[in-house]
Amino acid sequence: MTDKAPRGVRLAIALVGRRNAGKSSLINALTGQQTAIVSDTPGTTTDPVAKHYELLPLGPVTFHDTAGLDDTGELGELRMQATRKVLCRSDVAVVVVGEEGVADHERSILAMVRELAIPCIVAFNKADLRTPTADELAAIRADGAHGLVVSAHSGRGVDTLKQAIIDAAPLEFRQERKLVGDLIGEGDWVVCVVPIDLAAPKGRLILPQVQVLRELLDCDAVAVTVKEREIEAVLAGMNRRPALVITDSQVVMSVAGDVPDDIPLTTFSTLFARHKGDLPRLVQGAAAIDALEDGDTVLIGEACSHHNVADDIGRVKIPRWISQYTGRDLRFEVYAGHDFPDDLERFSLVVHCGACMLGRTEMLRRITQCERRGLPVTNYGVAISKVQGVLDRVIAPFPELRQTES
Repeated sequence: MTDKAPRGVRLAIALVGRRNAGKSSLINALTGQQTAIVSDTPGTTTDPVAKHYELLPLGPVTFHDTAGLDDTGELGELRMQATRKVLCRSDVAVVVVGEEGVADHERSILAMVRELAIPCIVAFNKADLRTPTADELAAIRADGAHGLVVSAHSGRGVDTLKQAIIDAAPLEFRQERKLVGDLIGEGDWVVCVVPIDLAAPKGRLILPQVQVLRELLDCDAVAVTVKEREIEAVLAGMNRRPALVITDSQVVMSVAGDVPDDIPLTTFSTLFARHKGDLPRLVQGAAAIDALEDGDTVLIGEACSHHNVADDIGRVKIPRWISQYTGRDLRFEVYAGHDFPDDLERFSLVVHCGACMLGRTEMLRRITQCERRGLPVTNYGVAISKVQGVLDRVIAPFPELRQTES
């Protein structure tokens, strides 16, 4: 059950620290399994290791064991870069301190965590060899972190550390965040328009469609699923007006033409723009499409890696639609998976996918990275609706946008 939970709904917990601080031993103690290789040799963990776990009552989480942030040499620098990337997409950081105590390495790690605004717990591991001084614990509290004394060897404090992680989890992991449930009521009929094209995975639906359908059922709504060419006939044959129509963004213009104006309409990707990101900020970012100039470079951000198809949405369709809409000679670059460029300043706009494979913390952090550099950011669904001329209709069902306008 735990291993099947989508990556984007898991709390990501990074264990970071210097080499041989006991990170691998601690992740084994937390999960009750021999997940990571343990050795007295510094630098045993060379690449991040991920372990799925059910941390009740929180739910599915992923513990990330990482290479030491005091590694040396050219290869060591690459390992540390990989550790920093894991930290940047984490929801909670556990800074593991060994018998050396808190020194410059630990202080630099704490500064990095503080800059990223990640909830932080400092685990003074190896308590069987050394316990922290009162001054060290006070300094940790002054830094806004929670200090705990643990021992992966004896098990001391491990349960307390688990509880501290639960308490440090961002609010959205402790409170259920709705995808669509706040837009409809019990017994409402909702029509979902799901095109089956070359990009559709064989024998299944894509994750946003699955999650929306599941939430509709959880809300005791009636979900009617159709392909785009069937929508008009289905609406004509229904004996009641649907409370909402949700369509794949790629066919939003044709569906908008077939759905009467008095029926609320939105897209799966727009729902995820709100669920995983910040919909008002992403709608605001779409306005920058109108300001693009010849020679500008647009970043296409994909949260997952996949085999490219002839009419790929991010690599072919969106670049074509934006170019046609603006009439400009634009360049497009695609970054997939957890890769996100450091030199954001050279882009004029970021168009990000729905982020179904990212946690909300990571997506919000990407939005913030862009905003700090003055770079507008939007998402697939919002951008497509913008260039297809139906954005106002697609965002109309969302109360937070009506409040923003007023």
